[in-house]
Amino acid sequence: MRIIAAVTVTLLSGCTGLKLQMVDRSVGKPSNIAVYFTVDTTRGEPVPDLKPTDFRIYEDGQPVSNYESKQTILQPEVAAAPYTLLLVDMSGSVVSSPDVPKLVAAASAFAERLAPYQKLAVYAFDGSPHLTPIAGFGATNAQGAIQGLGVFRPKDPSTNLNGAVVESLRVLDRQMDRASVPLRFGTLVVFTDGSDRAARVKAQVLREAIKHSEIDVYAIGVGAELNDSEVRAIGKSGTFSSKNREDIARGFDEIARKIEGFSKRYYLLSYCSPARAGEHEVNIEAVRGSKRGRLKYRYKADGFGPNCDPNQKPAFNVHRPRVRNLPAEGTTVSAR
Repeated sequence: MRIIAAVTVTLLSGCTGLKLQMVDRSVGKPSNIAVYFTVDTTRGEPVPDLKPTDFRIYEDGQPVSNYESKQTILQPEVAAAPYTLLLVDMSGSVVSSPDVPKLVAAASAFAERLAPYQKLAVYAFDGSPHLTPIAGFGATNAQGAIQGLGVFRPKDPSTNLNGAVVESLRVLDRQMDRASVPLRFGTLVVFTDGSDRAARVKAQVLREAIKHSEIDVYAIGVGAELNDSEVRAIGKSGTFSSKNREDIARGFDEIARKIEGFSKRYYLLSYCSPARAGEHEVNIEAVRGSKRGRLKYRYKADGFGPNCDPNQKPAFNVHRPRVRNLPAEGTTVSAR
């Protein structure tokens, strides 16, 4: 039987240097507490690689012994599935340019960097109404499949940028709906060298789809014909924009580094509570050097007992977390 935690969650950060944000928590018998949260600096920078000993747990103001609680950090994969779709512009202006080898190398490096943290898929688009799959989510040889972009020939040399982005959001939605774990995250990364030319989907429809989606969207725009305002409209979570085609690799690297850093700021802390009945307030404190931050919440321990295993898989509710990979205003990196 699962015991549901109370819904009261208070974030405590202030000027302490770290900000902890709750994603979800699970409370269950015999006395298991699992909390999934993010750790950032108060300036919005991700804080990766914290260890179990970097967290301190307090119940009702009293520290809980590490030996008694057996606190540990579980692999996030037991509860969360992060999906990233890389959408690559392979319209006529791209495939007829001398930049295809650079694009293939940059996309391959992007896949290599993110594969350990994300279930990655790669799709291409041109002027056609539909996407072309290059590598499926979690493909074992995504980098090899990406090499196929080097010989890609568009069915339609136009650029259906708006339609491709909207369709990619649908692809990610369907993939997250099929996930076997309760927490699902989606990230879309779009590369383009220009603007929408096909006019299959209106710009307003694209903006509304991006605005109302819980999926994080990044845009990499490189090319002389680039429309900066279009790139910014797509990349609500972050953009890289450059007129210099030599910056293709730099753009992919900037966005991959950002996604990698924010992937590592998620923690799934599990411990065994010493409580056996009643309602209790928990404070979890993270410490990195001189920086500290806390989050707190309440739960009921009625029916709790011994023989707790902190490695037990937590029973989170099925939903898509609303915690974003970046601060709401997004980030823009421009190169000229």
